[in-house]
Amino acid sequence: MLRSVDDLGVSLSDKPKRGELRIYLGAAPGVGKTYAMLGEAHRRLERGTDLVAAVVEAHGRTKTLELLDGIEMIPPRFVPYRGTRMPELDVPSVLRRRPTVVLVDELAHTNTPGSANPKRWQDVEELLAAGITVISTVNVQHLESLNDVVQQITGVVQQETVPDEVVRGAAQVELVDITPEALRRRLAHGNVYGPEKVDAALSNYFRPGNLTALRELALLWLADQVDAALAKYRAEKDITDTWEARERVVVAVTGGAESETLLRRASRIASKSSAELMVVHVVRGDGLAGVSAPKMGKVRGIASSLGATVHSIVGDDVPTSLLEFARDVNATQLVLGTSRRSRWARIFDEGIGAATLQQSGKIDVHMVTHEEARTGFRFASLAPKERRVFAWLAAIVVPLVACAVTALFLDGILDLGGESAVFFVVVLLVALLGGIGPAVLSALISGAMLNFFFVDPRHSLTIAEPDSFVTVLVLLAVAVAVAALVDSAAKRAAQARRASQEAELLALFAGSVLRGADLPGLLERVRETYSQRAVSIVGRAEGAIASVGTDPPSTPADADTAIEVGEGDYFLLLGGAELPARDRRVLNAVANQAVGLIRQRQLADEAASAAALAEADRLRRSLLSAVSHDLRTPLAAVKAAVSSLRSHDVEFSPDDTAELLATVEESTDQLTALVGNLLDTTRLAAGVVRPELRRVYVDEAIHRVLLGIGTGASRLRPSLDRVEVDVGDACVLADAGLLERVLANLVENALQYAPAGKVRVAAAQTGNRVLITVADEGPGIPRDEQEQMFDAFQRLGDRDNSTGVGLGLSVVRGFVEAMGGTVTATDTPGGGLTIVVELAAGNPLGRIEDAP
Repeated sequence: MLRSVDDLGVSLSDKPKRGELRIYLGAAPGVGKTYAMLGEAHRRLERGTDLVAAVVEAHGRTKTLELLDGIEMIPPRFVPYRGTRMPELDVPSVLRRRPTVVLVDELAHTNTPGSANPKRWQDVEELLAAGITVISTVNVQHLESLNDVVQQITGVVQQETVPDEVVRGAAQVELVDITPEALRRRLAHGNVYGPEKVDAALSNYFRPGNLTALRELALLWLADQVDAALAKYRAEKDITDTWEARERVVVAVTGGAESETLLRRASRIASKSSAELMVVHVVRGDGLAGVSAPKMGKVRGIASSLGATVHSIVGDDVPTSLLEFARDVNATQLVLGTSRRSRWARIFDEGIGAATLQQSGKIDVHMVTHEEARTGFRFASLAPKERRVFAWLAAIVVPLVACAVTALFLDGILDLGGESAVFFVVVLLVALLGGIGPAVLSALISGAMLNFFFVDPRHSLTIAEPDSFVTVLVLLAVAVAVAALVDSAAKRAAQARRASQEAELLALFAGSVLRGADLPGLLERVRETYSQRAVSIVGRAEGAIASVGTDPPSTPADADTAIEVGEGDYFLLLGGAELPARDRRVLNAVANQAVGLIRQRQLADEAASAAALAEADRLRRSLLSAVSHDLRTPLAAVKAAVSSLRSHDVEFSPDDTAELLATVEESTDQLTALVGNLLDTTRLAAGVVRPELRRVYVDEAIHRVLLGIGTGASRLRPSLDRVEVDVGDACVLADAGLLERVLANLVENALQYAPAGKVRVAAAQTGNRVLITVADEGPGIPRDEQEQMFDAFQRLGDRDNSTGVGLGLSVVRGFVEAMGGTVTATDTPGGGLTIVVELAAGNPLGRIEDAP
């Protein structure tokens, strides 16, 4: 338990500001972390800082020991443990001394059992809470998140770890870096370990490949922390300009045929600079240029194979949306496909690429050619505002052009009907482009020009003949009617496009859920898609349930957009630009999906609770059923023996009396073993078994077990001569007490339930693991039942089915797994059962003591 500052005599009113933690991070032992820490200590002392050293592990290195001169030392506190006294950090003495800075080496160190805290980093937390700045060291292999990766690289199981958040919470993390070749030279010169350890270290842990991989792990881990810190700083300072601290490539795709070309080209660009690749698809707010789900699925598949992430965002203005996304992720390069428009078409619309180039600022824009380029101008590709301007301009320009062409080339060839048809076509064209408004304007202009230039008397608005007047009116009426039909069709098309957009967004969010996204993942997808600052979901009863982004809203009043779902029980709250009604319809469906995830999680928790209760009930019933027999049998034997001894009707001989007393002793031992196994089973089920792993020699453990059996149950004493032990000098990383319990259960099982033949206990080291085997020559059990024998309340084959609740091997498995090992059963060659216990080696091949 961590001690509080108040417990040490410091009042809350005097509680100082929390101290800072500084860490020197290394890729491997011997890179010079402790040396660097002591160098900083001398620099601080020269500046007049009150500094002391509490823990400095020099490992006998001469140059490191020389740096200790002139530094005040806080003596360690010695903790008694198994007949020895282990030096540990003396936290109370440091707090009483109250220096400004304290040196505490090896942050991941595991304290000796009996210490106030199990880990040294917890001791450091006390010092920081007291306002003392701590300088410490840690190797990358001790980081919790990298523990399994380091094991795969080096083959060494690191038992001492420190949570990543502790290191990430440091005010400063400095990498102490050295090339693998330089470190191996330092090792060969005897600057890291003694001469007797150098050869083994160079050929095992300190192989060049191992050191290179560990160095890369350290660099990548630290780079990620720096990147996270930069992102946090930019968000806090509201910085949107691109900082080229790390290369990021964003490629914009439409889902069309050219997308694969763009993806592969962008991947090559990213790989040349070791940049992160991100794929973005802009879903137009009007639903135009949509893409089918199968096409986007193909894009996602290609992106996944290239190691890229895929993002979808909503935006009417594609260039602006692309650049906002790129700046938000601090991208340095943007990859686009070349325009589909011809040179003449770009007179009316410059295209997305040109607009993006003009607004890109510090972001480099790559224009990639593809087979779909220059396929022609499409009016539908224009933005809504651009289409409206183009339609009204056409309503004026097209009638003027038609009038000029007719006057120059067709007047005199066509009569009034033919000339009216020309203007009729003009109005239809404008109606198709712009709808009813531009069509009416075009009809009025066309009618006036037809009357002024081509109806007698010419160059006058007066109409001399009724036929001509009717022709102009019919022209206007038909043009307006056609325009109304076109406008109605255009509205339906717009509705269809909006429905297509909504379907695409719903498919996007539904796909996120189906791919296993949790609630925060779904909210992050919403935040990114709609370019929001933050998104959260709150319950009327639960309050804030999940949130993403900066400064997430916690109540509907705080939100810029609030979506009510679940009959008012939940709200989806968005902070950022207010969204239009069409987006709210989609968000309502997404909010229902989020509520579904919440309720699914609640149901899963309830199901887990119900399953736990059902399992507890099953175990209780099984226990009562089994124990009812196993308790009565030895109790009945004790009762009968004691009653006989107390009887005055029969006088027993000394041999009979001894036999009755032996029965009492044996039955008592059975009851003791039964109660012990029941208690162990309860501890394992409750998850309170906390092994203290230390180096344990198997030979010592098994002989203590045999000694205990020899002085314990009389029924097993005569069988000890059947036990053969051949474990050599095998050493395992285990809890000595738990290991003895494991071996005792296995040996007793073998002796009791395989009454004939030898019981052999052996151990052998394979790589960095030790295999301990207990083999008997009993009847054995079928292979398909060998796994069941480790379940509670099982009595199979090799064991007597008439006695015992079958807890022994269940306890064995629980203890072995708690120590990080495995236990399996197999056949003994020639007949019988062999139990194999696998544990980490106490002296793994190539294992060396960790150094700072």
